[in-house]
This record gives sequence, C-alpha cells and structure tokens, in this order.
Amino acid sequence: MRLKIIFSVFSLLSLLCVTSCISSAVENNPPNIIVFLVDDMGLMDTSVPFLTDKNGNLVKYLLNDYYKTPNMEKLAEQGVRFTNFYAHSVCSPTRASIMTGQNSARHRTTNWIRSENNNRTEYGPSIWNWKGLTKESLTLPRILQQAGYRTIHVGKAHFGPFGSEGENPLNLGFDINIAGSSIGHPGSYYGKDGFGHIKGQKSRAVPGLEKYHGKDIFLTEALTLEANKTLSLAKEENKPFFLYMSHYAVHTPFQSDQRFADHYKDSGKSEKAQAYATLIEGIDKSLGDIIQHVKNIGLGENTLIFFLGDNGSDAPLPIEDDYSSSSPIKGKKGNHWEGGMRVPFIASWISPNEKTFCQEKTPIKSNSIQQQQGTILDILPTICQVANINLPEGLIIDGFNLQDQFMSKNNQMRDEIFLNHFPHGNHRSNYFTSLVQTHWKIIYHYQVDKEPRYELFNLKEDPFETNNIADENPGQLKRMMKVLSNEMKSKKALYPEKQKQSLELIMPK
Repeated sequence: MRLKIIFSVFSLLSLLCVTSCISSAVENNPPNIIVFLVDDMGLMDTSVPFLTDKNGNLVKYLLNDYYKTPNMEKLAEQGVRFTNFYAHSVCSPTRASIMTGQNSARHRTTNWIRSENNNRTEYGPSIWNWKGLTKESLTLPRILQQAGYRTIHVGKAHFGPFGSEGENPLNLGFDINIAGSSIGHPGSYYGKDGFGHIKGQKSRAVPGLEKYHGKDIFLTEALTLEANKTLSLAKEENKPFFLYMSHYAVHTPFQSDQRFADHYKDSGKSEKAQAYATLIEGIDKSLGDIIQHVKNIGLGENTLIFFLGDNGSDAPLPIEDDYSSSSPIKGKKGNHWEGGMRVPFIASWISPNEKTFCQEKTPIKSNSIQQQQGTILDILPTICQVANINLPEGLIIDGFNLQDQFMSKNNQMRDEIFLNHFPHGNHRSNYFTSLVQTHWKIIYHYQVDKEPRYELFNLKEDPFETNNIADENPGQLKRMMKVLSNEMKSKKALYPEKQKQSLELIMPK
C-alpha cells in the first residue's frame, strides 16, 4: 500500500512536471508571421467593404459587389480590418518601407525602381536611392532571422535594380527566396509561357520556377504551392517562420486566370477588367489555400497574418473626373489623392483562440473595424513587438505598434500623420508631396514649371476629395504646410531639382 501511494505521488509529480514543461515550451514558442502582400490591390478591389459612413458603419459600393473574395471575407470576420490604412502611391517605396519601418522620404527610395537604369525623371532628386536596399540595410527579415526565425520570401521582390545587392532577397535577411528578383511584374502569368521565359516579356521573366514551365498552371497558384512547401519544411525544422508572401498579381499584364473567367463573362465589363477580376479571385484562393495549409500542419493558433496591398488600385476601369477603380475614393495608383494611397489591411490569427499564449499576448478583436490611421510603417515595429524582439539600437522607426488598435482601441501615442513623398514625374501625378494628419490632408505640387499649387481637404467632411478648400482656409493651409515642412525636415527628405537647384517648399502667403 505504502509503495502504491509513493508510486502514485511520483506519477502525479511527473505528470505535473511534464505538463509544466509543455506549457513552458508553448509559452516560449514564438509566433509564426505571414505578411500577405498583393501588388497594386486597392481598397475597393474586394468584396470586403472597407469604407464607413459618418457613424462608423460599413458601406458596400458597386465594386464590392463585382469582386469575389470569400477568403478575405472570412479573414475580416475573424480579425480586424482597418478603414484608413496608408501606403505610398507606388510600389518600391512601399516595399522598402515594409522592410525598414521607415518612410520613403527617409530611406529615399521615392519612386518605383526600374531594373535597367535610374528612372529619376527630369526634375527628380539627383541622389534619390534608386539602388534600393543593400546588405547593410537593417530589415525586418534580418531582425527576425537573427532571432531564430526561418525567413521566407515568395514572389515579387523589387527591392533593387539588376546587379544591385537588393536584387537578391537573400542579401536582405531572407533564408529562402522563391521567384524574387529585381523585376516589378511578370513576363507572363502562364506556366505554358514559362512565366516569360518561353513567351511573353522575356526581360521580365520570373526566375526559379522552371519545373512549372510548359505546364497549364497560373503563376499565383505556382507561388502558393511553393510557399506551402516552405511552411511544411519550417515545421519539420521546428523553427518559427516569417513568410513574406508577395504576389506578382494583380499587376499588369492583365491576363485572365481561366479558373475564374466564367464568374465575370456576363459582367458587361471590358475584357481587361474581367481579367483583372480573375487575378483578384486567384489571390483570394491563394489566401485561403495558405490559411488551410497552416491549419493542416497544426500551426493555426500560433500564426499571425497581415493582408494588405502595396499602393492604390490599378484596375483597368474607365476614369471619369479622376474617379475610377477606387471609386468612390478619388484617384488610383500613382495619384496624390486617397485612391493612390489607401489600401486594404486585415490582421488576424489563422485559428483564433484567445486562450493560447500568443493570442493572450496579442489579442485581436474578431469582426472588428479600426478607423484610426494605420500605415505600412507600422508593420515592422508591430511584428517585432509580437515576436518579443527588441529593435536594434539606433534604428530609426517611423511607424507605431498596432497592438492596441487590433482590439479596436485608439493608440493614444501615435500622431496620425502619414507623409507620401513623390519628387518624380512620368506617373499619374507628378512632383508632389501629400500629408494626412487625422482628418486633414494637404497636397503640395512642386514649382517645376510654374508657381507651387496647394490642395487642402477635410477628409471627415469630404472623404472623397470633391472640394479643394485651400483658398478659403488660409489659416488651416498654413498650419498643414508647417506640419508638412517639419516632417520633410525631420526625415531629411530630398526635393525635386531644376537647373541643379533644390525646389524646396514655398509657404503660402
């Protein structure tokens, strides 16, 4: 009897010890993180409504009814969507900002990077950072890599031109690179075309997917299959993973993903617009497939996902009075209006369970709406905080931690300022800087061929930028110009140049 009691006590203590060890291991297991980035996907390129009325209620518009994104809908239902999430108005600046946590005015990659040569444009700053990121750059994947993460890049990189260090994501802190190079769009989306190697734009052929060449497979699907394989390998290695799932879609060329073509053939829209919708639906399928795979390998409760676009929509829809593929928001990719800068953003745990350690530490309110501003600059500091990683000493960060906002709270510490600096030409809007501060927005058009021009909008009263009130509000215009000037100075921004002279800001009279 005495031996039985001793054995029972020993068994109980052993069980408690094992349970404690397992619990400790779970608590010390860092969360996996996915950044699911869609190229050129704007705020209205989805069936998920992101716009609200004055009372904060979600409002659906015509484009929300056109696109089919059921997996985005599920993600939004279980997570938080941001209605005012900002990116730069073209791709390379945003991508460098996600990697560094810095505004493009600070890291100076202020235009999209042309692979072959410097696309400064006529009056652009002579020393803008067209070489992009380097081996010396303190990047998000490098920080995570040094903390023991398996860092995975899949898809579009576009961090530097041909021959630069930034051309190869492996130089920037990624352990694995699948299909990433200098190119900003694919030579073809079709496997039968070898993604540009066999047919299409060969100078933009997608690298590293040779096993799919000649096969009837779409690029979005091939990248998804490869991404899921890398996640399984990370699980086998027992390492936390950071997946930067950066799709080439929905950038040009607007080639139809035939898996979804029948869904839009009776829409009445142009052939290109229908093809664009299939690209969107293909992205949504990829999202669903990756989410399901993470669940299948048992990592859903420990994996955080951010879904977002890199700039405003470029959908091939008619432009009427400056409203188009972001309607009712004004403008689109490359514009200085909101349609060039507002993007979808959803944050969620793959398998919500508020009782798990990671989700207790970073709770996300399900089916919630966050109206306070968020930006691409917030991604790096937020991920580091979630992963319990201290930022490198001396690293300057322009973003804020989003954790409070994930619970539909306001972050009282953030200034709600976003600077979008484009001192270049040859795009939809040329040589401008815009700044949003809470619900006020100013746009400064540089004096490259005439006097500077100012636009001022109250986004609370006029969210669709229908009325420029700069002339009738001289006091507010001067206040906003002062904020804009201070932001430019603090980031040591470069200005357009004319006859070797810097075209610095001219204050309104």
